[in-house]
Amino acid sequence: MSLSPPPPPAGRQLSLFGIEAAEPNSADLAGLLVGPGQVVRMGGTARVSVVVDAPWRVHVLVAEFAARGLAASWVTTADEHLGVRTAYARGLASLAAQWLRGAMKRPPADFHLDGPRLRLWLAAAGVAEPERESFLLRLGASDEHCWAVASTALEAVGLAGEMITARGGELPGPAYRVTGRRRLARLAELVGERPPAAPPDAWPAPPTPRTGPATPRTGRVTPRPAPVTPRTAPSPHAVDQLPLGG
Repeated sequence: MSLSPPPPPAGRQLSLFGIEAAEPNSADLAGLLVGPGQVVRMGGTARVSVVVDAPWRVHVLVAEFAARGLAASWVTTADEHLGVRTAYARGLASLAAQWLRGAMKRPPADFHLDGPRLRLWLAAAGVAEPERESFLLRLGASDEHCWAVASTALEAVGLAGEMITARGGELPGPAYRVTGRRRLARLAELVGERPPAAPPDAWPAPPTPRTGPATPRTGRVTPRPAPVTPRTAPSPHAVDQLPLGG
């Protein structure tokens, strides 16, 4: 399946913590671990995995892993969800050393969030709530040690919100809720452009620029230059045998 991304918008200002601020690297997978992701070690290697609820998330995560030189695979879980996991890699060993205390996941004391880490967390576990004008970032159900750390790290990048620990039935917890146009605009700035595989309503959209009344023209009019057709980025590889629907 061909997934062609839209051309990038011109004139965007880069954010200090945004997706464009640094090259992708394996440390970005800490964004999965502060959410519902898990990491395990084997010898001098480690593997990161996360269970997701939709095929488009698999497509996005596999592409993000590939951008970091990490092979990946996916499986169907017993409850009909999808498990995405990297291959065991030496490049993930230091991440595992930071996050594991024995076999238990614990966030490092100096954990912080930035655009690439948030992008992976949102791709795996972000849920739009348009009726509330908010966005949920789901957390691991048994990862209580991560919840306060996640809240502090989100506040540090301008995403102060509400921690939801209630769960069961229609309750959305455990999750962190970011609410309001200003904070959602900040979230969109940090995570960057919507991946081609993600549905438009599943990814935070940048705010629409406000347009004021037209200014009357006076004097001589300078001819406009001919428009330039933007180049379309090459299509990423789809995940074999996994449709986007669902």
